[in-house]
Amino acid sequence: MTENEISKIIVNTAYQIHVELELGLLESVYEEILYSELIAQNLKVERQKAIPLVWKNNKMSLGFRADLIVNQKVLIELKSVEKIAPVHPKQVLTYLKLTDLKLGLLINFNEALIKNGITRIVNNI
Repeated sequence: MTENEISKIIVNTAYQIHVELELGLLESVYEEILYSELIAQNLKVERQKAIPLVWKNNKMSLGFRADLIVNQKVLIELKSVEKIAPVHPKQVLTYLKLTDLKLGLLINFNEALIKNGITRIVNNI
């Protein structure tokens, strides 16, 4: 399955969750539900995966935690905030570079229309 095929499933699933629950819940709630819904669709999902960081040949045990990584191809960073800050897409791009993944989805569930809350971020595609 390609990154684009996976992202289509993720976006459709996020849409369904948003329609049913709407906005206003904590990020952790959306993460739990999205995780379980993607697992139910037979996708391999890693949740809160610790990603090490190498700094000057020193491997640090934890650089960051990825909210969700789907099929080892698509990284998902979830938010439930009033407004996405300019740093958020840059953060996802940094995560993609550190994991050597090509596609990330920044999903803010705190939007009236979920389509306005989903940003695709690519790393060398």
